[in-house]
Amino acid sequence: MKNSYSSLSVAIEDLQNHGFTEDFNLVGEGIESKNLKKQWKAGELDIIKFYRFEGMTDPGDNTILYLIETKDGAKGLLVDAYGAYQGEISPEMIQKLKLHHDE
Repeated sequence: MKNSYSSLSVAIEDLQNHGFTEDFNLVGEGIESKNLKKQWKAGELDIIKFYRFEGMTDPGDNTILYLIETKDGAKGLLVDAYGAYQGEISPEMIQKLKLHHDE
């Protein structure tokens, strides 16, 4: 894993090669892996690291890539736009993401 990457696609490829192979999506109480057909609540996962990427043409086009490991050992990536998790996401999950988003 590097400290920074030139693009989101380069980061995803490298991090997948480092074992972060699951594709996580935000759901109401936490995250899910459609591949594993499983969900984890906010308290069942750790955010290992995150990377921020800014759009080349639109400064409002910002993305954050979270490296996540669940308590049962699943490792993967969650790609999210800055602040896009404000909808139907639990307060616990918003807080977990916010701790890293605001660093």
